[in-house]
Order: sequence, then structure tokens, then C-alpha cells
Amino acid sequence: MRTDYYEYSIPELVQLLGTRFKDYRMRSNMTQKDVAEQSGVTINTIHKFENGLVPNMSISTFLLLMKAIGCIDGLDGLLPELPESPYLMKNGGKKAQRIRHTITKK
Repeated sequence: MRTDYYEYSIPELVQLLGTRFKDYRMRSNMTQKDVAEQSGVTINTIHKFENGLVPNMSISTFLLLMKAIGCIDGLDGLLPELPESPYLMKNGGKKAQRIRHTITKK
């Protein structure tokens, strides 16, 4: 069964991640204190994250927690590297740095 994450609000997604994080932490045989020491994130923040009491969390804090439990490689699944796109190549063969839309006059 595939989950439709678009149906969730951001706080609900953060809560879901917190619950999953707790499971991963426990399967890594780590306490909240262990994670706090490894990551530099406070035990209170870890506790709140795992229990759905954090409505949002910075990406930096989340990455620190992922590193602490040895799951940072999971980022490849979240945003895998994409092959080169012909759409993003300029005439000179250089990769576009930004996308601009042109306005056509009638």
C-alpha cells in the first residue's frame, strides 16, 4: 500500500518522521541521550520530535539526527541524483543555473 503524503499537513509529516525516527533509533540500540551526545541536539528536542510535539524542525537539526543514528545515506532515497537533462542545457552546452519564463506579447 502506497501512502499519499500530499494528504498530510506539514506538522503531520513531521510527526510521522518523528515516530519513524524513534523506531530507527531504538533499532540502532541508542538512547535519546546517546543521540543527543552524537548530534549535539538536546534530549528535550529529541523527545519532543519523537512524540509529535514539534510542529516543525529545521532541516539542519533533522540531518544531525539522521547522522547520529547512521541513516544519513537515506537521503539518496529522498532526493536521488538525477541524470543530466537536455531541458536544462543552454545553447553553449552549459547547465542552466535558473529557469526563467519569458512573457510573450500579444
